[in-house]
Amino acid sequence: MARPPTAAQRRVVEDADPGTGRLRGTDAQLAALVRLGLAFRHPRPPHDHFLTPAGHRLREAEPEPAAPTATDSGGGVFAARVGGADEPPPGPSRTREVRGAWQGLLELRRMTNPDGATDRPCGWERAHLVRAAALALEAAGHQPENADTPGYRVRATPQPEAVAVYGPALQPYADTLEAAGWQCGEYTEARTRTRHLLASPRRV
Repeated sequence: MARPPTAAQRRVVEDADPGTGRLRGTDAQLAALVRLGLAFRHPRPPHDHFLTPAGHRLREAEPEPAAPTATDSGGGVFAARVGGADEPPPGPSRTREVRGAWQGLLELRRMTNPDGATDRPCGWERAHLVRAAALALEAAGHQPENADTPGYRVRATPQPEAVAVYGPALQPYADTLEAAGWQCGEYTEARTRTRHLLASPRRV
């Protein structure tokens, strides 16, 4: 379970460049933010550090005393809802949280894709397939499954760079993911006969 950022680390996040998410801080602070998943080190010189989607979410969040942590990544950091009976119903601030995370992800695409493209997934998404696909679905207005409401479920698969998406209506999910830079196909599980999408990040 990740620890919450310290006050000093939060100040570095809050002082990030509002347009690019570029960070300034000590080497130790920046390395700690990378470990927390709030920043990444750009692969090209001068190897500056920038906010990840989780970092953008933390910076844009308004203080909410005693906020529920069921959807946090252990320390108040945004977590995509992948669907399941244990998912809580959306609260009043969830739309703002999702919007901020999605905008942060688009900025991450712009900064890390070699051509600056925002219409296809970046390296962070390929390393966090389930969370990335779930964020794309929720940002488009789809609801994750929970104990009270049917909706999407995103699950890992044995296949490299592919996730399975289940739900009551697969075509709208496919349309959303394809618009977000994923490629999708519909399949039937041999044993259960359950229909699902197999979705992979598009490379070109």
